[in-house]
Amino acid sequence: MIKSLCVYCGSARGQSPRYTAVAKELGKALAERGIRLIYGGARIGMMGELADATMRHGGEVIGIIPGHLQSSEVGHSGITELKVVDNMHTRKKLMFDLSDAFAVLPGGFGTLDELFEIITWRMLSLHDKPIVVVNVDGYWDPFDRLIDHLIEHGFARESARQHFSVVNSIGRMFDLVEEPADVTVVQHPERI
Repeated sequence: MIKSLCVYCGSARGQSPRYTAVAKELGKALAERGIRLIYGGARIGMMGELADATMRHGGEVIGIIPGHLQSSEVGHSGITELKVVDNMHTRKKLMFDLSDAFAVLPGGFGTLDELFEIITWRMLSLHDKPIVVVNVDGYWDPFDRLIDHLIEHGFARESARQHFSVVNSIGRMFDLVEEPADVTVVQHPERI
């Protein structure tokens, strides 16, 4: 059983109300399961919705935010603990260190950066923590096609898919992150 889940998601809400609904669903589920949320520390967008839902249901939330974003007043002061760090690199490393597994909800460039980096670290055998992409209403379908494209053009091996999973529900995400790392199986979303 994991104790802490790092969630990467947008500092915007996105166009679909389903994105924030899933963030709230995940926050509630984390609190109910007694799993600590580790996230980017913002009070805005999906990040804020996720943190607020976790706190509202009695969960524990640790946010990690670089000082330049904290000074822009986007840091969340209503969570269990907000750690202010020097830069983005320190933020990502600390989020990694505090987490047992990773979930990825819809987001923008920052979310993509975090997703690719955490997959790359796993491919380089720097960790064996589960990574699960939650494909809300097909949001991550282009990502899945991009991975196929990389494989088809010889810039990645088919085995790259063994380092992450793409699922369509929060329930299935919990199934995978709570499995021991050595039995996490990666499949296309339509097979899960």
